[in-house]
Amino acid sequence: MVIETRSPEETFAVGKSLGEKAFPGQVLTLTGDLGVGKTVFTQGLAEGLGIEEPVNSPTFTIVQVYEEGRLPFYHFDVYRIGDIEEMDEVGFEEYVMGEGVSLIEWANLIEEILPERRTNILIEKDLTQGFDYRRITIEEQ
Repeated sequence: MVIETRSPEETFAVGKSLGEKAFPGQVLTLTGDLGVGKTVFTQGLAEGLGIEEPVNSPTFTIVQVYEEGRLPFYHFDVYRIGDIEEMDEVGFEEYVMGEGVSLIEWANLIEEILPERRTNILIEKDLTQGFDYRRITIEEQ
């Protein structure tokens, strides 16, 4: 499925819609260049899960856990991971195999340990379509 958005609010709304439909154990991967709106999308997803606290990228902690929504939300940012073994240290497998919803930013960097069943999300810009234009590709795997 491909969704086109033309504002951060629309990108947020796509994330929120996915959050409202999320189910226990769901794993979402999120890829896209810096500045494409991954954090805005993630904030929408969190709101769709009923999370009210501020959601920011856990760039320096690798994972941020939010427990107060309708499902636990595990937000990973693996951009700065130095070695795949760091994922074991943060308990990656326990989160991903748990009852919450896991969202993994920069998932392409840990491709070899991702579960086979997941939802891949790619956000892309196309400046010929305007500064705020985004193409969001959502693919079930």
